Amino acid sequence: MAETKDKNTENKKEKKSKKDKSTQEQQYDQNKNNQQEEKVDEQVKEDQSKSSNQKEKNNNQDKSEKRSKPQKSEKEKLQEQLQEQKDKYMRLVAEFENYKKRTSKERLDLFKSANREVMQALLPVIDDFDRAMKEIEKDNDDQFKGIKLIHNKLNDTLKSQGLTKINVKEGDKFDADIHEAVTQIPAPNSEMKGKIVDVVEKGYSLGEKILRFPKVVTGK
Repeated sequence: MAETKDKNTENKKEKKSKKDKSTQEQQYDQNKNNQQEEKVDEQVKEDQSKSSNQKEKNNNQDKSEKRSKPQKSEKEKLQEQLQEQKDKYMRLVAEFENYKKRTSKERLDLFKSANREVMQALLPVIDDFDRAMKEIEKDNDDQFKGIKLIHNKLNDTLKSQGLTKINVKEGDKFDADIHEAVTQIPAPNSEMKGKIVDVVEKGYSLGEKILRFPKVVTGK
């Protein structure tokens, strides 16, 4: 009985010793965690302090730079404003000049285009008038002098507006840049090969541009 009692006592002591040891380990771990947390807190406080010092330093530097910059006088400010207004005025003048040039060119192009259309529409009438004048000249009748004067006046008026005939006649060398060949026929002789044999329809130019190419027959 005494031996059993001693064993129980020893077991209790052993359990108590283990319990005390476990408690000590837990307390040690707790202390260690507390120390780590304190270090983290100290590091955070140190970082915050550094950041605050840096901000204060930057603010002081900005203030110092502002104080070091020379303040503009009222005269200098007025001169800058005057220069800005001058620049705006010069830009407006340049834009207005460009606008005038552009509108003038557009009006001129419109006038030329309208004039070209009118002249183009008159060409068949001019052709008929020329054919009528050829028949009148055959008769050589004085009663047609008035018509001849009207014909000459019409040609002069059209010429003053920039309409001119393209000079082309039989025997001229064919040029594809200014002539329009409607057909080819056997040349009457070897010298007429590749040359104009007949003029079917007169050509006209308006200014520097060809309004209608002369239609010709070439020899082959």
